[in-house]
Amino acid sequence: MIKTLIKEECKLLLSRNYIGHLAYVYQGKPFVVPITYFYSDERIICYSGEGHKLNALRLHTSVAFEVSEIESITNWKSVVAHGEFIELERSSAKAMLHEFSLGVKDVILRKELRDLDFISEFSAKIDSEETPTVFIITIEEFTGKLRHN
Repeated sequence: MIKTLIKEECKLLLSRNYIGHLAYVYQGKPFVVPITYFYSDERIICYSGEGHKLNALRLHTSVAFEVSEIESITNWKSVVAHGEFIELERSSAKAMLHEFSLGVKDVILRKELRDLDFISEFSAKIDSEETPTVFIITIEEFTGKLRHN
C-alpha cells in the first residue's frame, strides 16, 4: 500500500536523517547531488565549498531537497521539500555551522550509535583550507510518500 505522509511525518523523516539529495537548475539543466544536512525549525542547514553548486544556487534560489529511507522495494519512505536557498554571512553562518555540527553528531549518535568528536569525522569540506559557505533552505512545502506491505 502506498500512502501520502502528513506534514509531521515528513518533518520526522527529515529530522532523523543527515544525508539527502539537493536538486537545482544550472544553465537550463537539472542537477541532483548528495549533501550532508541538518533539519531544524522548518529549515535545512547545509554548507559547501565554492564551485558549481553554489554558483547555480546563487543564480536560481528555488530548490528541491529529497530524503529517503529504503528497506526494500515494498518498504520505503521518501520526502521532498521545496524551498529557497539562502546564503548566510559571518556570525549567522558561524552560529548555523555550529548548530549543524552538533545536530548531525546527535542524529548519527541516535541512528548509528556512534559518538563523533569532530565535524571532520563526517565531512571532508571542513578539513580543507577554504572556509565553507553555510546556507539554509527555507521550506515552503513538503510532499511525502511511503510504501509498506
